Amino acid sequence: MRLMVFLAFAALSACASLAPPQPADQFMSNVWAHCGKAFEGRVVTNDPADASFAGKRLVMHVRQCSAGEVRIPFHVGEDRSRTWIVSRTTTGLRLKHDHRHVDGKADEVTLYGGDTADAGTATRQTFPVDAESIAMFERTGRGVSTTNIWSVETTDAGFTYGLDREGRHFRVAFDYTKPVPPPPAPWGWE
Repeated sequence: MRLMVFLAFAALSACASLAPPQPADQFMSNVWAHCGKAFEGRVVTNDPADASFAGKRLVMHVRQCSAGEVRIPFHVGEDRSRTWIVSRTTTGLRLKHDHRHVDGKADEVTLYGGDTADAGTATRQTFPVDAESIAMFERTGRGVSTTNIWSVETTDAGFTYGLDREGRHFRVAFDYTKPVPPPPAPWGWE
């Protein structure tokens, strides 16, 4: 009888020590499922500031996936300057924006973003601007961006990237059910 109680206790202890998957890990897994694939998108907001995207082909490419990071170039027409970098931290996820010039050199405003402030979900994560990015924005005369909150969503249907701040709301959505041929490498990755 003692042996049976011990075995039952050991089995329950083992089950209790198995932590459920964290939303950040589930989210990364959901994005990694599309590694190597590219998708065409469209702007789904109508903010006048989005005019620079009008009439241009928008393509995201889940290009590089590693255990703790995914790099997603975002092409706007012939402009291959943008890459979204989502990486795992000890407490959640980090989103950074890598901006390059056509010669591959880093833009003056690059690697800005933020860390998740909460657990988020397996399909949606939000990233309030971090202190390093605020300092960069202020130093480069882009103080309006100091309250940015970015969001990334990944569902069975697609991927959505968003930016929100007072007076600015931007969303671009990509359809996972309609992959397109991968675009050329982003600037600086050739």
